[in-house]
Amino acid sequence: MGLCAQVRLPGRDELAGGGPGRRPLKQSSFFGGEQNLGFKMENFDASLSTYFKAWLGPRDTRVKGWFLLDNYIPTFICSLIYLLIVWLGPKYMKNRQPFSCRGILVVYNLGLTLLSLYMFCELVTGVWEGKYNFFCQGTRSAGEADMKIIRVLWWYYFSKLIEFMDTFFFILRKNNHQVTVLHVYHHASMLNIWWFVMNWVPCGHSYFGATLNSFIHVLMYSYYGLSSVPSMRPYLWWKKYITQGQLLQFVLTIVQTSCGVVWPCSFPLGWLYFQIGYMISLIILFTNFYIQTYNKKGASRRKERLRDHQNGSVTAANGHTNSFSSLGNSTKPRKQRKD
Repeated sequence: MGLCAQVRLPGRDELAGGGPGRRPLKQSSFFGGEQNLGFKMENFDASLSTYFKAWLGPRDTRVKGWFLLDNYIPTFICSLIYLLIVWLGPKYMKNRQPFSCRGILVVYNLGLTLLSLYMFCELVTGVWEGKYNFFCQGTRSAGEADMKIIRVLWWYYFSKLIEFMDTFFFILRKNNHQVTVLHVYHHASMLNIWWFVMNWVPCGHSYFGATLNSFIHVLMYSYYGLSSVPSMRPYLWWKKYITQGQLLQFVLTIVQTSCGVVWPCSFPLGWLYFQIGYMISLIILFTNFYIQTYNKKGASRRKERLRDHQNGSVTAANGHTNSFSSLGNSTKPRKQRKD
């Protein structure tokens, strides 16, 4: 044939079939890999769904159609708006006079005190009627008592949206030092967590933390309501103990939640582990807040009191000791806010 022999190029059918003499590969065979891949993905999704259901349980149909619960988007948007106001609010108020808000604060705190008292009483009676087990309680074992708990816990979820106003009042009154990482984290996370709780585990073992928190909020919002009246402020001494009560609440919730892990029932384990982790995060943040607010403040007051005794400048007013150190200059005490 010589050096100039004709070189035969493979035809289209041979390229498709893999060589001469073989039948062309059918078009459907080419897409068989994709179909097989799709089948595998479906199996993966199904197994993943089964895994999540085993840990979190199926979505509860008893709350279908309830306000704000069918779709997560409204809750998510409300949380984004909240965070946006936290960011932009202080910038807007920077060169403006603070608002007093005294009248509305009294009404707001009184309203939340009554709502928290209602939720606490209803949760206690619902647990009693349903004979709930402290160690572990499933979500479908108490009949009508479960529905009572679900209805109350919806109000508990909705109250977390109302409580966004706590932060807005701080911003309007220019009390920006109170808008801490702990404050924003707690408020923003609770609304979102309870949307998922209401859609998956709206009763059963979920009752305990909400019951304790409702009781603490009765004390907390009654304190805030009374502190909105200037003449009542000298008599309010239990703020420190509210924080201690909150810390005790988190510890007791961890203990009760852990009982469901040690002695499991039909309540999904994934929620129990999540709640323990979330409570630990709150204990860390609240402990840091307590140390920064009370321990350091108490130490600085003791030092200041000792210095004032040495300078002979201790004065008493309204049954409380007000100390102003004389360091060679006449520093006037700051006026107390009237609002």
